[in-house]
Amino acid sequence: MTFLYQLAVLGAPTEVQLSTLSEGIAAALATFNLRLGHDVAWEVLPTTFKPHQLQPAAAVFFGGQPADIANLEELLQRGVPILPVVSSVDQAHIELPAILQPLNYLSYLEAGAEAIATALLESVGLLRHHRRVFISYRRDEAAVVATQLFNVLSERQFDVFLDSQGTAPAEEVEALSWHRLYDSDVLLMLDTPDYFENRWTNAEFGRVLAKGISVMKVCWPDAANSLRSSTASVVQLSASDITPDSGRMAEDALANICQQLEEIRSQNHAVRSVNLISSIRIAIQAIGGKMLGMSAHKAVHLLLPNGEQLTVYPTVGVPVPFNLEEAYQYSPHHSVAVIYDPVGLHQEGLKHLDWLKTHVQAARWIKATEASAQFTKWRH
Repeated sequence: MTFLYQLAVLGAPTEVQLSTLSEGIAAALATFNLRLGHDVAWEVLPTTFKPHQLQPAAAVFFGGQPADIANLEELLQRGVPILPVVSSVDQAHIELPAILQPLNYLSYLEAGAEAIATALLESVGLLRHHRRVFISYRRDEAAVVATQLFNVLSERQFDVFLDSQGTAPAEEVEALSWHRLYDSDVLLMLDTPDYFENRWTNAEFGRVLAKGISVMKVCWPDAANSLRSSTASVVQLSASDITPDSGRMAEDALANICQQLEEIRSQNHAVRSVNLISSIRIAIQAIGGKMLGMSAHKAVHLLLPNGEQLTVYPTVGVPVPFNLEEAYQYSPHHSVAVIYDPVGLHQEGLKHLDWLKTHVQAARWIKATEASAQFTKWRH
């Protein structure tokens, strides 16, 4: 069976903890139209946990005696999120193996099963505001279908951007469109006959390729194949999938698109996360430091050459000031930074990030391309 996401339970959970956690995760997944054990793998106390790199994965580790550490070191070095859970804060040094003690951990007494389930799903991008889709279409050819897809994907807990122009000034619409485009996991391209004849859809398609965002092409029956979109994932529509009079798409075709979009989105999220984590690992190793692992809220824990611990939060998509606030709240006792990929970001946005970097000292922005240099001169 092929899964879209992979979750595991490690360590020494009680039967009650296992039951409560699995029930909570299954209920949360149902809102995404996903099933635990079917769309989402659920491995309980495996000897080793070896998730595929093209599938988002995370594990929760319940501390206790005894606690089987499986292949923890390998997982930590790969950047697979591990969420240590202890009975209470003052028991962490007793209940957790030494390799997990530098990570952010959750107290079962204070957080409870619901917060742990939420943190685990967040680690694989299964929160609504992490599931971003940009619908690119010609209004004169696919407006009805675009609205249908917006509604059905929103019901499945995707954060969908559909540019319907509205009454905002053109420059505001353009700025918002590019921001949401760069922040998306997938460009859903409604490939109608004249898709590439429009400058906006042309630009949208070109920009996602530069940013490494996945493209899913829904190809109309009468649309010609284009070499430009040859690398996109394709859903080919038949003449019976769209009603000529209303322009509406059949329900089974909509369901097929949603299913394939979920698969593409999960792969894209995994690949972009792996690439960003790999760049962090290479950057810290290049200066003689070490990556200790990733924990809740995708906090990557680093050991600098001077012995200081630094916690960085990699951001897939467009970074915003709220990322700094979250990073500081999650790790108030460590040096904290938010790492982002600057490729394709608007110049005004980059200027704002540079201003924040200069004036906000509680947490800092770091471009992924400058990580080694920033780590070298880091001062708390």
